[in-house]
Amino acid sequence: MSPQPPSRGQRRKLRTRMALIEAAQEIYAGRGDLEVSIQQITEAADVGFGSFYNHFTSKAELLDAAIAEALESHAAWLDTVLSEVEDPAEVFATSMRLTGRLVRTRPRIARVLMGGREALLSAPYGHAPHARRDIEAAIAAGRFVTEDIAVALACTAGCLIAAMHLCSTDPDAPVEHVADQAVLNVLRMFGMQDAEARRIVALPLPADEPQPTSI
Repeated sequence: MSPQPPSRGQRRKLRTRMALIEAAQEIYAGRGDLEVSIQQITEAADVGFGSFYNHFTSKAELLDAAIAEALESHAAWLDTVLSEVEDPAEVFATSMRLTGRLVRTRPRIARVLMGGREALLSAPYGHAPHARRDIEAAIAAGRFVTEDIAVALACTAGCLIAAMHLCSTDPDAPVEHVADQAVLNVLRMFGMQDAEARRIVALPLPADEPQPTSI
C-alpha cells in the first residue's frame, strides 16, 4: 500500500519547521551563534511566536536541527551527483572539491558547516559518515593507504574547513584553486602518487554543480 500523502495541516507544519530552521541557519551563519531571542528567530522566519514551541523545546535544539539539516542536505546532494562514479577515491576527492566551493556557490551553508565543525567531523549524520564511507571504500579498493580512519577523517575535515575559512576571509581568493590544492594534498597524505592525485583533481566536476546563490 502506498503511503498517504501528507495532509494540508502536516504540510503547513513542515513548512513552519523548515522556515525556523532556515532562519536559524541564516542567523548562525551571520553571527556564529544563535544568541538572539526566540522572538527574533520567529520574526526572521515570518512565523508566529507561539509556533516555535510546537517544533522545538529550546534554541539549542533548533540549532542542532539547523546544522543537521545543512549537513544532511549537502551529503544527499553529493550522493546524487556522484551516484554514477565508481572509483571511491574519485568520489571522495570530488566531494571535497565541491564542498570547498560552497564558500562561493552556497555561502550560507558553507558558514553553517564551518561553524559546526564538530558535527562535520564526528556527527552520525551528514558529511562525516559519508566521508568515512568513502575513505573506507578507497582503502578497500587499494586506492588509499591509512592506518587510522578516525585520524584520516579528522585530517580531511581540518584541511577542508581551513581551506574554506581561507576563502571566506578573502573575497578575492581563488576558491577553485584553494579547494583543489587542499584536496591534492589530502590525496597525497593518503598515499596516492602525485601524478594520479593531480589527474583526479583535474577531472571535470558534475554538470549540475549548484550555481552561486545566497542560500
